[in-house]
Amino acid sequence: MDNRPIGVFDSGLGGLTAVKELLEIMPQEHIVYFGDTGRVPYGSRSQETILKYAAQDIHFLTENRVKMIVVACGTVSSLARNLKKPQGVPFIDVLHPTALAASAATRNKRVGVIGTSATIRSGSYRRALAEIDSEIQVYDRECPLFVPLVENGFVADDDEVTRLVAERYLGELRDAGVDTLIMGCTHYPIISRIIGATMGKEVTLIDSGRETAFCCSKVLEERGLLCDRPAKGDCSFYVSDRVDDFSRIAGIFLGRDIGQEVHQIDINRY
Repeated sequence: MDNRPIGVFDSGLGGLTAVKELLEIMPQEHIVYFGDTGRVPYGSRSQETILKYAAQDIHFLTENRVKMIVVACGTVSSLARNLKKPQGVPFIDVLHPTALAASAATRNKRVGVIGTSATIRSGSYRRALAEIDSEIQVYDRECPLFVPLVENGFVADDDEVTRLVAERYLGELRDAGVDTLIMGCTHYPIISRIIGATMGKEVTLIDSGRETAFCCSKVLEERGLLCDRPAKGDCSFYVSDRVDDFSRIAGIFLGRDIGQEVHQIDINRY
């Protein structure tokens, strides 16, 4: 057993979808979350810049003595093979658990993938799905506006702006006849009702945050690293920009006030 925290990082708020799932599956675990709100979004950056930012994020978490690192960022996950991973710390990204879930869910072997520009350009989901099942046809689409819409609170189920953007992005995938859609950015489940309504009820949505949380739980159990405290775990949240903005929206996503638990750091020190 290991009572050290789980470390989770993302470019901003999206990784909170993974945190929410982790708390539901393993409520006794401690979690340290870093959202790089001062440099969001990662998806429009160059590969070199993304890898630099990710290395700093990982360094910050290792300084907090985490027992596992969860990359709750689709963009960084798509480049995970190029990351320098810390020794002795299990490392999970959202890519492979999500691809496995999609391959199991599809009935007609037509899978859609939506993500940031960097994620889609990397071809990471195409490769991962091809390795699992070469018969799966992949239809992908860059959806760069979804992240800033989520980060700025345009998340209501009836939000007209987000609905129109979703229709613009997702129409081609719907017309291609995909029966499974990977939400390849952890921001996207926050607007999953809008995405689902646009795609139609016959399309299965794959939540990368949820699948990653399940994978995290399995790995911790297999390695004997689960927390053995009977009490509810603690969460600490860190950001690289304004605390107030993050606290307000994050509180909505997690269903509770987190104002006193959020701290701003200078990520460039790491």
